[in-house]
Amino acid sequence: MFLKYASLWSFVVLVGVLIALISMHAVLAREPMGLTVQALSVLLMLWARATFGLRSLHAAANPTSGGLVTTGPYRFLRHPIYAAILYFLAAGIASHPSWASVALGLVAIAASVVRILSEERLIVERYPEYAEYAARTKRVIPFVV
Repeated sequence: MFLKYASLWSFVVLVGVLIALISMHAVLAREPMGLTVQALSVLLMLWARATFGLRSLHAAANPTSGGLVTTGPYRFLRHPIYAAILYFLAAGIASHPSWASVALGLVAIAASVVRILSEERLIVERYPEYAEYAARTKRVIPFVV
């Protein structure tokens, strides 16, 4: 039960970071490269949501229901939705660097790590084949992390 609450609270923190960056006018990139990264991040998010299905459309989504998803963007990343969020935020923060925006970016990374690790622990309990999938698929940056 703790893992589900940790995951849910991490989601709340991510939403708070997004709201804070919006209030600082530091969420949307200003230059073409940053805007391109953000556009691609949105496309990755949509692709991942479509692949994962309706079960991922709310904060308390159960990552263990409906079977292990290893198709679509999940072939390349174990957590493409969180990757898309982090890529999007990083592009915005890079366009609006300040101590506050960088600190919020670090909070977003920490919240994502907590959410990812919590969900992975839940998934491993339900799907033993996840270990093999995890061994060949990176979490958020293809071929790196």
